[in-house]
Amino acid sequence: MSKPSAAIVGGAAGALALVAIVIGVVWFYKTHCKNLSNKNSETGSSDPSAIVEWSRGGPSSGVRQGARLFTLEELDQATKHFDESSLLGYGSFGLVYKGLLRDGTVVAIKRRPGAPRQEFVSEVTYLSEIHHRNLVTILGYCQESGFQVLVFEHIPNGSVCNHLYDTRLESSTKLEFKQRLSIAVGAAKGLCHLHGLKPPMVHKNFKTANVLVDEDFIAHVSDAGIAKLLEKIEEAGPSRTSSVNIFQDPE
Repeated sequence: MSKPSAAIVGGAAGALALVAIVIGVVWFYKTHCKNLSNKNSETGSSDPSAIVEWSRGGPSSGVRQGARLFTLEELDQATKHFDESSLLGYGSFGLVYKGLLRDGTVVAIKRRPGAPRQEFVSEVTYLSEIHHRNLVTILGYCQESGFQVLVFEHIPNGSVCNHLYDTRLESSTKLEFKQRLSIAVGAAKGLCHLHGLKPPMVHKNFKTANVLVDEDFIAHVSDAGIAKLLEKIEEAGPSRTSSVNIFQDPE
């Protein structure tokens, strides 16, 4: 087979795979979100995390801890003084670094310039209480020296974007079709959990770069609530054009 023909066949196969993944996500969302809503109304619970199937470890997994207040000094040490060698990439909240805390916990640290704001603390505290096995958990925050910092759990295998496309930013693994479907369903579970909250939360920036995978290629949706957080702290600041770029249903 000639190279042009191989490229056409490969492109067609890739397109069919993506269509199937989208169909899988839509099907899962429609069926499971409806079931989740029914279960919540039957049990009288307004919190989807009360249902074992949708929680990270279930109700018996222990007391949830709120957002931890980190010092800039310990985050500075965790990232080797925010050295370029610790840099993972760039996201809607700014530069993203890999950090190693004193207790040995590996974390992802996102930093952006910003003055201390109570709106920031309040919103981060709320977001840190949202737990699900298919969502990236916020562990804490910091507001010092003209920076706003968020600390997340670290998901080691990178984003789905890096595995689907050759970004050359980091090593990637070719995803088999079965893996892609599994990741799509996992991401849909995470979104369904957000939509089932009271009040519902809309991600506003869902894309393959914000779907991370762990060692077992289980999907973890990242940056949930970050678009809203940025909107709030920018509204509270000096009047200016918002820098938040979001993906949102036209309705």
